[in-house]
Amino acid sequence: MDEPRFLDPRNGDLEDDAAAPKAKSLLAIAGSLLAEISLPRLLVAWGLLIALPALALGGLPIVFGAWLATLSTNLARAAAGYGAAGLVLALLAVGWVAGRRLWPLAERGFWALNAVLVQPLYALCREALRHLSSTALPHAAVSLLAGAIVSGLALLIATLAWPGAHLLGGLPPSLLPRALLATAIANAVVLVAAYCAIAALAWAWADAAMGPPEDLGGFDSVPATAPRWRVVHLSDVHVVGERYGFRIESGRRGPRGNARFAALLARLAALHAQAPLDLILITGDMTDAGRSAEFVEFEAALAAYPALAARTLILPGNHDVNIVDRANPARLDLPTSPAPRLRELRTLAAIDRLQGERVQAGESTLAALLAPHRTALARFADDGAWSLRRPVGALWEAAFPQVLPPTSPEGLGVVLLNSNADTHFSFTNALGLVTLAQVRALDAALAQWPRAVWIVALHHHVVEYPEPAAALSIRIGTVLVNGAWFLRRLRRHAARIVVMHGHRHVDWIGRCAGVRIVSAPSPVMAPEGVATHCYLHSLARDSAGGLALLPPERITLAPTREALRPG
Repeated sequence: MDEPRFLDPRNGDLEDDAAAPKAKSLLAIAGSLLAEISLPRLLVAWGLLIALPALALGGLPIVFGAWLATLSTNLARAAAGYGAAGLVLALLAVGWVAGRRLWPLAERGFWALNAVLVQPLYALCREALRHLSSTALPHAAVSLLAGAIVSGLALLIATLAWPGAHLLGGLPPSLLPRALLATAIANAVVLVAAYCAIAALAWAWADAAMGPPEDLGGFDSVPATAPRWRVVHLSDVHVVGERYGFRIESGRRGPRGNARFAALLARLAALHAQAPLDLILITGDMTDAGRSAEFVEFEAALAAYPALAARTLILPGNHDVNIVDRANPARLDLPTSPAPRLRELRTLAAIDRLQGERVQAGESTLAALLAPHRTALARFADDGAWSLRRPVGALWEAAFPQVLPPTSPEGLGVVLLNSNADTHFSFTNALGLVTLAQVRALDAALAQWPRAVWIVALHHHVVEYPEPAAALSIRIGTVLVNGAWFLRRLRRHAARIVVMHGHRHVDWIGRCAGVRIVSAPSPVMAPEGVATHCYLHSLARDSAGGLALLPPERITLAPTREALRPG
Protein backbone atom coordinates (compact mmCIF):
# COMPACT_ATOMS: atom_id res chain seq x y z
CA MET A 1 0.00 0.00 0.00
CA ASP A 2 1.37 3.42 -0.96
CA GLU A 3 2.04 6.04 1.70
CA PRO A 4 -1.32 7.75 2.38
CA ARG A 5 -1.51 11.45 1.51
CA PHE A 6 -3.76 12.51 4.39
CA LEU A 7 -5.78 9.50 5.61
CA ASP A 8 -4.58 5.98 6.41
CA PRO A 9 -7.61 3.62 6.26
CA ARG A 10 -5.76 1.16 8.49
CA ASN A 11 -6.03 3.68 11.34
CA GLY A 12 -9.82 3.71 11.16
CA ASP A 13 -12.09 6.70 11.72
CA LEU A 14 -14.93 7.93 13.90
CA GLU A 15 -17.27 5.13 12.82
CA ASP A 16 -14.99 2.54 14.40
CA ASP A 17 -15.75 4.08 17.82
CA ALA A 18 -19.55 3.86 17.46
CA ALA A 19 -20.03 1.14 20.08
CA ALA A 20 -16.76 1.42 22.03
CA PRO A 21 -17.18 2.19 25.74
CA LYS A 22 -13.45 2.94 25.91
CA ALA A 23 -13.98 5.80 23.48
CA LYS A 24 -17.45 6.89 24.68
CA SER A 25 -19.39 6.52 27.89
CA LEU A 26 -22.21 3.98 27.94
CA LEU A 27 -24.59 6.90 28.48
CA ALA A 28 -23.38 8.52 25.26
CA ILE A 29 -23.73 5.24 23.38
CA ALA A 30 -27.25 4.83 24.77
CA GLY A 31 -28.14 8.34 23.58
CA SER A 32 -26.96 7.69 20.02
CA LEU A 33 -28.64 4.29 20.18
CA LEU A 34 -32.08 5.87 20.47
CA ALA A 35 -31.73 7.50 17.08
CA GLU A 36 -30.80 4.18 15.45
CA ILE A 37 -33.53 1.97 16.89
CA SER A 38 -36.01 0.60 14.39
CA LEU A 39 -39.37 1.44 15.98
CA PRO A 40 -41.37 -1.33 14.24
CA ARG A 41 -38.82 -3.99 15.24
CA LEU A 42 -38.69 -2.59 18.77
CA LEU A 43 -42.49 -2.71 19.08
CA VAL A 44 -42.63 -6.29 17.82
CA ALA A 45 -39.80 -7.36 20.12
CA TRP A 46 -41.34 -5.51 23.08
CA GLY A 47 -44.67 -7.17 22.41
CA LEU A 48 -43.25 -10.69 22.14
CA LEU A 49 -40.69 -10.44 24.94
CA ILE A 50 -42.41 -8.18 27.48
CA ALA A 51 -46.07 -7.39 26.77
CA LEU A 52 -47.28 -10.92 26.04
CA PRO A 53 -45.45 -12.53 29.00
CA ALA A 54 -46.75 -9.76 31.28
CA LEU A 55 -50.33 -10.28 30.09
CA ALA A 56 -49.92 -14.05 30.46
CA LEU A 57 -48.67 -13.57 34.00
CA GLY A 58 -51.49 -11.18 34.86
CA GLY A 59 -54.12 -13.34 33.18
CA LEU A 60 -52.99 -16.52 34.89
CA PRO A 61 -54.87 -15.79 38.16
CA ILE A 62 -58.04 -15.08 36.14
CA VAL A 63 -57.74 -18.34 34.22
CA PHE A 64 -56.85 -20.25 37.38
CA GLY A 65 -59.86 -18.81 39.18
CA ALA A 66 -62.19 -19.88 36.37
CA TRP A 67 -60.58 -23.34 36.24
CA LEU A 68 -60.85 -23.74 40.01
CA ALA A 69 -64.52 -22.81 39.96
CA THR A 70 -65.22 -25.29 37.16
CA LEU A 71 -63.16 -27.98 38.85
CA SER A 72 -64.95 -27.60 42.18
CA THR A 73 -68.31 -27.94 40.40
CA ASN A 74 -67.20 -31.07 38.57
CA LEU A 75 -65.73 -32.60 41.71
CA ALA A 76 -68.96 -32.00 43.59
CA ARG A 77 -70.94 -33.76 40.85
CA ALA A 78 -68.59 -36.72 40.75
CA ALA A 79 -68.06 -37.05 44.49
CA ALA A 80 -70.22 -40.21 44.72
CA GLY A 81 -67.95 -42.23 42.44
CA TYR A 82 -64.38 -42.57 41.26
CA GLY A 83 -64.61 -39.76 38.74
CA ALA A 84 -63.26 -37.11 41.12
CA ALA A 85 -60.09 -39.03 41.95
CA GLY A 86 -59.52 -39.89 38.30
CA LEU A 87 -60.00 -36.27 37.25
CA VAL A 88 -57.58 -35.01 39.89
CA LEU A 89 -54.96 -37.60 38.93
CA ALA A 90 -55.35 -36.73 35.25
CA LEU A 91 -54.91 -33.03 35.99
CA LEU A 92 -51.84 -33.71 38.12
CA ALA A 93 -50.33 -35.85 35.35
CA VAL A 94 -50.91 -33.12 32.76
CA GLY A 95 -49.40 -30.55 35.11
CA TRP A 96 -46.35 -32.74 35.74
CA VAL A 97 -45.63 -33.33 32.05
CA ALA A 98 -46.22 -29.71 31.10
CA GLY A 99 -44.19 -28.51 34.06
CA ARG A 100 -41.16 -30.57 33.05
CA ARG A 101 -41.31 -29.13 29.55
CA LEU A 102 -41.82 -25.57 30.74
CA TRP A 103 -39.27 -25.64 33.57
CA PRO A 104 -36.22 -24.48 31.48
CA LEU A 105 -38.30 -21.65 30.05
CA ALA A 106 -39.57 -20.69 33.50
CA GLU A 107 -36.03 -20.75 34.91
CA ARG A 108 -34.75 -18.43 32.22
CA GLY A 109 -37.73 -16.13 32.65
CA PHE A 110 -37.13 -16.05 36.39
CA TRP A 111 -33.51 -15.02 36.02
CA ALA A 112 -34.36 -12.63 33.17
CA LEU A 113 -36.71 -10.81 35.55
CA ASN A 114 -33.86 -10.55 38.04
CA ALA A 115 -31.50 -9.37 35.31
CA VAL A 116 -33.67 -6.58 33.96
CA LEU A 117 -35.32 -5.41 37.18
CA VAL A 118 -34.22 -6.69 40.59
CA GLN A 119 -30.47 -6.84 40.12
CA PRO A 120 -30.04 -3.43 38.41
CA LEU A 121 -32.22 -1.69 41.01
CA TYR A 122 -30.45 -3.39 43.90
CA ALA A 123 -26.97 -2.79 42.45
CA LEU A 124 -27.79 0.85 41.69
CA CYS A 125 -28.98 1.43 45.24
CA ARG A 126 -26.08 -0.49 46.79
CA GLU A 127 -23.40 1.31 44.79
CA ALA A 128 -25.02 4.69 45.45
CA LEU A 129 -24.96 3.96 49.19
CA ARG A 130 -21.34 2.88 48.97
CA HIS A 131 -20.50 6.08 47.16
CA LEU A 132 -22.32 8.26 49.72
CA SER A 133 -21.05 6.45 52.80
CA SER A 134 -17.53 5.82 51.50
CA THR A 135 -16.15 3.36 54.10
CA ALA A 136 -18.44 4.47 56.94
CA LEU A 137 -20.80 1.51 56.54
CA PRO A 138 -19.62 -2.12 56.43
CA HIS A 139 -20.41 -4.37 53.48
CA ALA A 140 -23.29 -6.20 55.21
CA ALA A 141 -25.00 -2.97 56.34
CA VAL A 142 -24.85 -1.45 52.87
CA SER A 143 -26.25 -4.64 51.30
CA LEU A 144 -29.16 -4.95 53.73
CA LEU A 145 -30.03 -1.25 53.56
CA ALA A 146 -30.05 -1.33 49.75
CA GLY A 147 -32.32 -4.38 49.79
CA ALA A 148 -34.69 -2.70 52.24
CA ILE A 149 -34.96 0.44 50.10
CA VAL A 150 -35.71 -1.49 46.90
CA SER A 151 -38.16 -3.74 48.72
CA GLY A 152 -39.99 -0.73 50.18
CA LEU A 153 -40.34 0.92 46.77
CA ALA A 154 -41.64 -2.33 45.25
CA LEU A 155 -44.22 -2.74 48.03
CA LEU A 156 -45.39 0.82 47.45
CA ILE A 157 -45.97 0.07 43.75
CA ALA A 158 -47.80 -3.17 44.60
CA THR A 159 -50.03 -1.29 47.06
CA LEU A 160 -50.94 1.33 44.46
CA ALA A 161 -51.84 -1.35 41.87
CA TRP A 162 -53.71 -3.60 44.31
CA PRO A 163 -57.20 -1.99 43.97
CA GLY A 164 -57.31 -2.89 40.26
CA ALA A 165 -56.01 -6.44 40.69
CA HIS A 166 -57.99 -9.63 41.10
CA LEU A 167 -55.69 -12.43 42.20
CA LEU A 168 -58.00 -14.65 44.27
CA GLY A 169 -61.67 -15.45 44.57
CA GLY A 170 -62.83 -16.79 41.22
CA LEU A 171 -63.75 -14.65 38.22
CA PRO A 172 -63.32 -10.84 38.27
CA PRO A 173 -66.46 -8.66 38.57
CA SER A 174 -66.47 -7.70 34.89
CA LEU A 175 -65.76 -9.99 31.95
CA LEU A 176 -65.65 -7.23 29.34
CA PRO A 177 -62.42 -7.35 27.27
CA ARG A 178 -61.26 -3.88 28.38
CA ALA A 179 -61.89 -4.70 32.04
CA LEU A 180 -60.14 -8.05 31.75
CA LEU A 181 -57.13 -6.37 30.12
CA ALA A 182 -56.93 -3.77 32.89
CA THR A 183 -57.23 -6.48 35.53
CA ALA A 184 -54.51 -8.58 33.87
CA ILE A 185 -52.15 -5.57 33.79
CA ALA A 186 -52.85 -4.77 37.44
CA ASN A 187 -52.28 -8.43 38.36
CA ALA A 188 -48.94 -8.43 36.55
CA VAL A 189 -47.81 -5.24 38.29
CA VAL A 190 -48.76 -6.59 41.72
CA LEU A 191 -47.09 -9.96 41.13
CA VAL A 192 -43.86 -8.52 39.72
CA ALA A 193 -43.66 -5.82 42.40
CA ALA A 194 -44.33 -8.35 45.17
CA TYR A 195 -41.67 -10.64 43.78
CA CYS A 196 -39.25 -7.70 43.50
CA ALA A 197 -39.89 -6.80 47.15
CA ILE A 198 -39.12 -10.34 48.29
CA ALA A 199 -36.22 -10.91 45.90
CA ALA A 200 -34.50 -7.65 46.84
CA LEU A 201 -34.42 -8.73 50.48
CA ALA A 202 -33.22 -12.22 49.52
CA TRP A 203 -30.57 -10.74 47.21
CA ALA A 204 -29.40 -8.38 49.96
CA TRP A 205 -29.29 -11.14 52.58
CA ALA A 206 -27.29 -13.43 50.27
CA ASP A 207 -24.91 -10.57 49.46
CA ALA A 208 -24.44 -9.68 53.13
CA ALA A 209 -24.08 -13.27 54.36
CA MET A 210 -21.58 -14.24 51.70
CA GLY A 211 -19.20 -11.46 52.65
CA PRO A 212 -17.21 -9.20 50.35
CA PRO A 213 -14.69 -10.52 47.83
CA GLU A 214 -11.11 -10.24 49.03
CA ASP A 215 -7.70 -10.36 47.41
CA LEU A 216 -6.16 -13.79 47.80
CA GLY A 217 -3.47 -12.49 50.12
CA GLY A 218 -1.01 -15.30 49.55
CA PHE A 219 -0.36 -18.42 47.53
CA ASP A 220 0.05 -22.02 48.63
CA SER A 221 3.22 -24.04 48.94
CA VAL A 222 3.55 -27.80 48.41
CA PRO A 223 6.39 -30.33 48.50
CA ALA A 224 8.50 -30.55 45.38
CA THR A 225 7.15 -34.07 44.77
CA ALA A 226 3.49 -32.97 44.67
CA PRO A 227 1.73 -33.41 41.29
CA ARG A 228 1.66 -30.10 39.39
CA TRP A 229 -0.02 -28.72 36.30
CA ARG A 230 1.03 -25.72 34.19
CA VAL A 231 -2.06 -23.88 32.97
CA VAL A 232 -2.07 -20.78 30.78
CA HIS A 233 -5.27 -18.82 31.37
CA LEU A 234 -6.32 -16.55 28.51
CA SER A 235 -9.54 -14.72 27.80
CA ASP A 236 -11.06 -12.08 25.55
CA VAL A 237 -8.72 -12.27 22.58
CA HIS A 238 -11.46 -10.73 20.39
CA VAL A 239 -10.15 -11.97 17.07
CA VAL A 240 -11.48 -9.93 14.13
CA GLY A 241 -12.10 -11.11 10.60
CA GLU A 242 -10.18 -8.41 8.78
CA ARG A 243 -6.51 -7.53 8.83
CA TYR A 244 -6.92 -4.00 10.14
CA GLY A 245 -10.20 -4.46 11.99
CA PHE A 246 -10.98 -2.65 15.24
CA ARG A 247 -12.69 -4.24 18.22
CA ILE A 248 -16.18 -3.33 19.38
CA GLU A 249 -15.21 -2.43 22.93
CA SER A 250 -12.11 -0.39 22.22
CA GLY A 251 -12.59 1.22 18.82
CA ARG A 252 -9.46 3.11 17.86
CA ARG A 253 -8.25 3.06 21.47
CA GLY A 254 -7.40 -0.60 21.15
CA PRO A 255 -5.39 -2.82 18.81
CA ARG A 256 -6.18 -3.33 15.17
CA GLY A 257 -5.87 -6.69 13.47
CA ASN A 258 -4.79 -9.94 15.08
CA ALA A 259 -1.05 -9.38 15.34
CA ARG A 260 -1.10 -9.49 19.14
CA PHE A 261 -2.87 -12.85 19.22
CA ALA A 262 -0.30 -14.25 16.78
CA ALA A 263 2.54 -12.88 18.93
CA LEU A 264 0.95 -14.41 22.04
CA LEU A 265 0.77 -17.86 20.45
CA ALA A 266 4.39 -17.62 19.35
CA ARG A 267 5.39 -16.76 22.90
CA LEU A 268 3.41 -19.68 24.32
CA ALA A 269 4.98 -22.04 21.79
CA ALA A 270 8.42 -20.96 22.99
CA LEU A 271 7.43 -21.53 26.63
CA HIS A 272 6.03 -24.95 25.75
CA ALA A 273 9.30 -25.89 24.04
CA GLN A 274 11.20 -24.97 27.23
CA ALA A 275 8.84 -26.77 29.64
CA PRO A 276 5.64 -28.47 28.43
CA LEU A 277 2.34 -26.80 29.19
CA ASP A 278 -0.52 -28.98 30.40
CA LEU A 279 -3.42 -26.77 29.41
CA ILE A 280 -4.28 -23.54 27.63
CA LEU A 281 -7.69 -22.33 28.79
CA ILE A 282 -9.47 -19.55 26.88
CA THR A 283 -12.51 -18.43 28.87
CA GLY A 284 -14.60 -16.91 26.10
CA ASP A 285 -14.67 -14.07 23.60
CA MET A 286 -12.46 -15.84 21.12
CA THR A 287 -14.04 -13.58 18.50
CA ASP A 288 -15.22 -9.99 18.49
CA ALA A 289 -18.73 -10.66 17.17
CA GLY A 290 -19.12 -14.37 16.49
CA ARG A 291 -18.83 -14.01 12.72
CA SER A 292 -17.68 -16.88 10.53
CA ALA A 293 -14.62 -15.00 9.27
CA GLU A 294 -13.54 -14.34 12.84
CA PHE A 295 -13.69 -18.01 13.77
CA VAL A 296 -11.69 -18.80 10.63
CA GLU A 297 -8.96 -16.37 11.73
CA PHE A 298 -8.96 -17.71 15.29
CA GLU A 299 -8.66 -21.34 14.23
CA ALA A 300 -6.05 -20.54 11.57
CA ALA A 301 -3.88 -18.84 14.17
CA LEU A 302 -4.10 -21.88 16.47
CA ALA A 303 -3.52 -24.32 13.59
CA ALA A 304 -0.04 -22.88 13.14
CA TYR A 305 0.85 -24.40 16.53
CA PRO A 306 -0.57 -27.96 16.66
CA ALA A 307 1.01 -28.71 20.04
CA LEU A 308 -0.78 -25.72 21.57
CA ALA A 309 -4.09 -26.51 19.83
CA ALA A 310 -4.01 -30.03 21.27
CA ARG A 311 -3.86 -28.50 24.79
CA THR A 312 -6.38 -25.71 24.27
CA LEU A 313 -9.92 -25.60 25.63
CA ILE A 314 -12.42 -22.84 24.79
CA LEU A 315 -15.89 -21.87 25.96
CA PRO A 316 -18.40 -19.31 24.66
CA GLY A 317 -18.27 -15.63 25.61
CA ASN A 318 -20.88 -12.96 25.10
CA HIS A 319 -19.05 -11.61 22.05
CA ASP A 320 -19.19 -15.06 20.47
CA VAL A 321 -22.96 -15.58 20.80
CA ASN A 322 -24.75 -12.37 21.84
CA ILE A 323 -23.53 -9.58 19.53
CA VAL A 324 -26.31 -8.81 17.08
CA ASP A 325 -24.38 -6.22 15.04
CA ARG A 326 -20.78 -5.28 15.81
CA ALA A 327 -21.23 -1.83 14.26
CA ASN A 328 -24.62 -0.86 15.67
CA PRO A 329 -25.63 -1.44 19.33
CA ALA A 330 -29.23 -0.51 18.48
CA ARG A 331 -29.73 -3.62 16.35
CA LEU A 332 -31.87 -6.31 17.92
CA ASP A 333 -32.95 -9.79 17.00
CA LEU A 334 -36.63 -10.52 16.84
CA PRO A 335 -37.55 -13.67 18.78
CA THR A 336 -38.44 -15.25 15.43
CA SER A 337 -34.97 -14.62 13.93
CA PRO A 338 -32.58 -17.56 13.35
CA ALA A 339 -29.57 -15.28 14.01
CA PRO A 340 -29.06 -16.16 17.72
CA ARG A 341 -29.06 -19.86 16.93
CA LEU A 342 -26.67 -19.30 14.03
CA ARG A 343 -24.18 -17.59 16.35
CA GLU A 344 -24.47 -20.49 18.79
CA LEU A 345 -24.01 -22.94 15.93
CA ARG A 346 -20.83 -21.23 14.71
CA THR A 347 -19.42 -21.28 18.23
CA LEU A 348 -20.39 -24.90 18.80
CA ALA A 349 -18.82 -25.94 15.50
CA ALA A 350 -15.53 -24.25 16.46
CA ILE A 351 -15.59 -25.89 19.89
CA ASP A 352 -16.28 -29.27 18.30
CA ARG A 353 -13.40 -28.95 15.85
CA LEU A 354 -10.96 -27.98 18.58
CA GLN A 355 -11.93 -30.24 21.51
CA GLY A 356 -14.94 -32.34 20.48
CA GLU A 357 -13.09 -35.65 20.85
CA ARG A 358 -11.55 -34.71 24.22
CA VAL A 359 -14.43 -33.37 26.30
CA GLN A 360 -17.50 -35.10 27.67
CA ALA A 361 -20.99 -33.62 27.16
CA GLY A 362 -23.42 -35.68 29.16
CA GLU A 363 -22.87 -39.41 28.70
CA SER A 364 -20.66 -39.14 25.60
CA THR A 365 -18.04 -36.98 24.01
CA LEU A 366 -19.16 -33.74 22.43
CA ALA A 367 -18.27 -35.14 19.00
CA ALA A 368 -20.47 -38.19 19.60
CA LEU A 369 -23.32 -36.00 20.84
CA LEU A 370 -23.26 -33.94 17.64
CA ALA A 371 -22.51 -36.73 15.16
CA PRO A 372 -26.14 -37.85 14.48
CA HIS A 373 -27.20 -34.23 13.88
CA ARG A 374 -24.47 -32.93 11.58
CA THR A 375 -26.63 -33.00 8.45
CA ALA A 376 -29.45 -31.12 10.17
CA LEU A 377 -27.00 -28.59 11.62
CA ALA A 378 -25.48 -27.97 8.20
CA ARG A 379 -28.96 -27.48 6.76
CA PHE A 380 -29.86 -24.98 9.47
CA ALA A 381 -26.67 -23.03 8.80
CA ASP A 382 -27.67 -22.91 5.14
CA ASP A 383 -31.33 -21.88 5.35
CA GLY A 384 -32.22 -21.29 9.02
CA ALA A 385 -35.16 -23.69 8.78
CA TRP A 386 -37.83 -22.89 11.36
CA SER A 387 -38.39 -26.58 12.08
CA LEU A 388 -34.76 -26.96 13.18
CA ARG A 389 -34.51 -24.02 15.58
CA ARG A 390 -35.76 -25.93 18.58
CA PRO A 391 -33.49 -28.98 17.93
CA VAL A 392 -30.48 -26.69 17.45
CA GLY A 393 -31.31 -24.94 20.72
CA ALA A 394 -31.66 -28.28 22.48
CA LEU A 395 -28.24 -29.38 21.23
CA TRP A 396 -26.71 -26.12 22.42
CA GLU A 397 -28.16 -26.71 25.88
CA ALA A 398 -27.04 -30.34 25.92
CA ALA A 399 -23.49 -29.38 24.95
CA PHE A 400 -22.82 -27.74 28.35
CA PRO A 401 -21.22 -28.22 30.67
CA GLN A 402 -18.30 -29.89 28.95
CA VAL A 403 -15.97 -31.92 31.12
CA LEU A 404 -12.34 -32.71 30.47
CA PRO A 405 -11.91 -35.72 32.78
CA PRO A 406 -8.75 -36.08 34.87
CA THR A 407 -6.20 -38.51 33.46
CA SER A 408 -6.02 -40.27 36.83
CA PRO A 409 -8.31 -40.52 39.87
CA GLU A 410 -6.26 -37.81 41.61
CA GLY A 411 -5.58 -35.72 38.54
CA LEU A 412 -6.79 -32.33 37.30
CA GLY A 413 -10.16 -32.05 35.55
CA VAL A 414 -11.87 -29.09 33.89
CA VAL A 415 -15.56 -28.16 33.78
CA LEU A 416 -16.48 -25.71 31.00
CA LEU A 417 -19.74 -23.80 31.53
CA ASN A 418 -21.81 -21.62 29.22
CA SER A 419 -22.60 -18.52 31.28
CA ASN A 420 -24.28 -16.43 28.58
CA ALA A 421 -27.82 -15.22 29.17
CA ASP A 422 -30.22 -15.16 26.21
CA THR A 423 -30.37 -11.62 24.84
CA HIS A 424 -31.81 -10.12 21.67
CA PHE A 425 -30.13 -6.73 21.85
CA SER A 426 -26.49 -5.75 21.24
CA PHE A 427 -26.64 -3.12 24.00
CA THR A 428 -27.54 -5.76 26.62
CA ASN A 429 -25.33 -8.53 25.27
CA ALA A 430 -23.02 -8.85 28.28
CA LEU A 431 -25.35 -10.25 30.95
CA GLY A 432 -24.62 -13.75 32.24
CA LEU A 433 -26.50 -16.71 33.72
CA VAL A 434 -25.52 -20.21 34.88
CA THR A 435 -28.48 -22.58 34.70
CA LEU A 436 -29.48 -25.04 37.39
CA ALA A 437 -29.04 -27.93 34.93
CA GLN A 438 -25.40 -27.01 34.38
CA VAL A 439 -24.68 -26.74 38.11
CA ARG A 440 -26.25 -30.16 38.72
CA ALA A 441 -24.10 -31.63 35.95
CA LEU A 442 -21.04 -29.96 37.52
CA ASP A 443 -21.88 -31.54 40.88
CA ALA A 444 -22.26 -34.92 39.18
CA ALA A 445 -18.86 -34.63 37.46
CA LEU A 446 -17.11 -33.76 40.72
CA ALA A 447 -18.90 -36.63 42.47
CA GLN A 448 -17.80 -39.07 39.76
CA TRP A 449 -14.15 -38.16 40.43
CA PRO A 450 -14.17 -37.51 44.20
CA ARG A 451 -10.38 -37.43 44.60
CA ALA A 452 -9.66 -35.21 41.60
CA VAL A 453 -9.04 -31.47 41.69
CA TRP A 454 -10.82 -29.16 39.28
CA ILE A 455 -10.85 -25.95 37.31
CA VAL A 456 -14.38 -24.57 36.97
CA ALA A 457 -14.30 -22.29 33.94
CA LEU A 458 -16.87 -19.81 32.68
CA HIS A 459 -16.85 -16.48 30.90
CA HIS A 460 -18.60 -14.11 33.33
CA HIS A 461 -17.22 -12.86 36.63
CA VAL A 462 -19.02 -14.40 39.61
CA VAL A 463 -18.46 -11.44 41.97
CA GLU A 464 -17.63 -7.78 41.70
CA TYR A 465 -13.97 -7.14 42.36
CA PRO A 466 -12.98 -5.09 45.43
CA GLU A 467 -12.35 -2.06 43.22
CA PRO A 468 -14.86 0.72 43.96
CA ALA A 469 -13.60 2.74 40.99
CA ALA A 470 -15.38 0.44 38.54
CA ALA A 471 -18.12 2.29 36.67
CA LEU A 472 -21.66 1.61 37.85
CA SER A 473 -22.76 0.93 34.28
CA ILE A 474 -20.14 -1.82 34.03
CA ARG A 475 -21.15 -3.34 37.38
CA ILE A 476 -24.78 -3.57 36.26
CA GLY A 477 -24.44 -4.28 32.55
CA THR A 478 -21.90 -7.14 32.61
CA VAL A 479 -22.98 -9.10 35.66
CA LEU A 480 -23.56 -12.81 36.17
CA VAL A 481 -27.14 -12.42 37.34
CA ASN A 482 -27.15 -15.43 39.67
CA GLY A 483 -23.51 -15.13 40.73
CA ALA A 484 -24.23 -15.19 44.49
CA TRP A 485 -26.37 -18.32 44.12
CA PHE A 486 -23.70 -19.95 41.95
CA LEU A 487 -20.98 -19.25 44.54
CA ARG A 488 -23.09 -20.74 47.31
CA ARG A 489 -23.48 -23.90 45.22
CA LEU A 490 -19.70 -24.04 44.69
CA ARG A 491 -18.84 -23.49 48.34
CA ARG A 492 -19.11 -27.21 49.17
CA HIS A 493 -16.31 -27.91 46.64
CA ALA A 494 -14.10 -24.96 47.63
CA ALA A 495 -11.10 -27.01 48.81
CA ARG A 496 -10.59 -28.75 45.47
CA ILE A 497 -11.60 -26.19 42.86
CA VAL A 498 -10.52 -22.88 41.46
CA VAL A 499 -12.89 -20.75 39.36
CA MET A 500 -11.36 -19.16 36.25
CA HIS A 501 -13.16 -16.56 34.15
CA GLY A 502 -12.67 -13.56 31.90
CA HIS A 503 -15.19 -11.02 30.53
CA ARG A 504 -14.10 -7.88 32.38
CA HIS A 505 -10.48 -7.85 31.14
CA VAL A 506 -9.45 -7.34 34.78
CA ASP A 507 -6.38 -8.90 36.35
CA TRP A 508 -7.45 -10.22 39.78
CA ILE A 509 -6.90 -13.26 41.98
CA GLY A 510 -9.01 -13.50 45.12
CA ARG A 511 -11.64 -15.41 47.03
CA CYS A 512 -15.26 -15.06 48.06
CA ALA A 513 -17.32 -17.43 50.22
CA GLY A 514 -14.16 -19.52 50.52
CA VAL A 515 -13.96 -20.10 46.75
CA ARG A 516 -10.78 -19.04 44.97
CA ILE A 517 -11.38 -16.99 41.84
CA VAL A 518 -8.95 -16.13 39.04
CA SER A 519 -9.85 -13.42 36.54
CA ALA A 520 -7.86 -13.27 33.31
CA PRO A 521 -6.81 -9.99 31.73
CA SER A 522 -7.15 -9.66 27.99
CA PRO A 523 -3.75 -10.24 26.38
CA VAL A 524 -4.70 -8.12 23.35
CA MET A 525 -7.10 -5.35 24.40
CA ALA A 526 -4.80 -2.42 24.99
CA PRO A 527 -3.96 0.66 22.91
CA GLU A 528 -1.26 0.40 20.29
CA GLY A 529 2.16 0.74 21.86
CA VAL A 530 1.05 -0.53 25.29
CA ALA A 531 2.29 -3.88 26.61
CA THR A 532 -0.20 -6.58 27.63
CA HIS A 533 0.15 -9.70 29.73
CA CYS A 534 -1.37 -13.00 30.77
CA TYR A 535 -0.52 -15.62 33.39
CA LEU A 536 0.90 -19.10 33.51
CA HIS A 537 -0.62 -20.67 36.64
CA SER A 538 0.89 -23.56 38.53
CA LEU A 539 -1.67 -25.83 40.21
CA ALA A 540 -0.86 -28.73 42.50
CA ARG A 541 -2.36 -31.24 44.92
CA ASP A 542 -1.85 -30.31 48.55
CA SER A 543 -1.22 -32.78 51.38
CA ALA A 544 -4.94 -32.91 52.23
CA GLY A 545 -5.92 -33.87 48.68
CA GLY A 546 -7.18 -30.40 47.78
CA LEU A 547 -6.11 -28.00 45.06
CA ALA A 548 -3.13 -25.73 45.76
CA LEU A 549 -2.72 -22.46 43.87
CA LEU A 550 0.97 -21.62 43.51
CA PRO A 551 2.48 -18.24 42.55
CA PRO A 552 1.79 -17.59 38.85
CA GLU A 553 4.27 -16.55 36.20
CA ARG A 554 3.44 -13.26 34.48
CA ILE A 555 3.90 -13.41 30.70
CA THR A 556 4.44 -9.89 29.39
CA LEU A 557 3.88 -9.23 25.71
CA ALA A 558 5.80 -6.37 24.16
CA PRO A 559 3.80 -3.68 22.36
CA THR A 560 2.95 -4.53 18.77
CA ARG A 561 2.17 -2.07 16.05
CA GLU A 562 1.10 -2.85 12.51
CA ALA A 563 3.70 -1.68 10.02
CA LEU A 564 2.57 1.13 7.75
CA ARG A 565 3.64 -0.91 4.77
CA PRO A 566 3.40 -4.73 4.68
CA GLY A 567 6.80 -6.33 5.19
